[in-house]
Amino acid sequence: MAGADSFAVEQGRGDEAVKWMNEYAKKNKANFEAKLQDYVLQTAKFGGFDMISWKGDWPAARNIIKKASGKLRIKTLESGYHEKTDLLSSMFGASSEFAKVYSNGNLVGQIEMTRKSGKWVAKSEAFS
Repeated sequence: MAGADSFAVEQGRGDEAVKWMNEYAKKNKANFEAKLQDYVLQTAKFGGFDMISWKGDWPAARNIIKKASGKLRIKTLESGYHEKTDLLSSMFGASSEFAKVYSNGNLVGQIEMTRKSGKWVAKSEAFS
């Protein structure tokens, strides 16, 4: 079973979004369960995001996070995209992770994230 801790939903809407995503997954028999993390990812261009962790299937997770954006009319981060780097950089965590930013179900930008003290921080941001 896959999982990640780098998906996020619009700040202040985390409880509502996680509840909706878990109910949607259960209703549609999708292998997915989300849980709210205890910190916020701040971005300059897109605002703050409540970080969530999830476990289940990647396709289900990507589908549900996009659907949540449209159904709840919120911004979400769908992450898990990596730049191809050399093996040594990957082993020591020097590589970045990229996230797509959705607003009301539409792709509006992307964020490059890195880990700092075990938490994700925005490194760069761009509108689509």
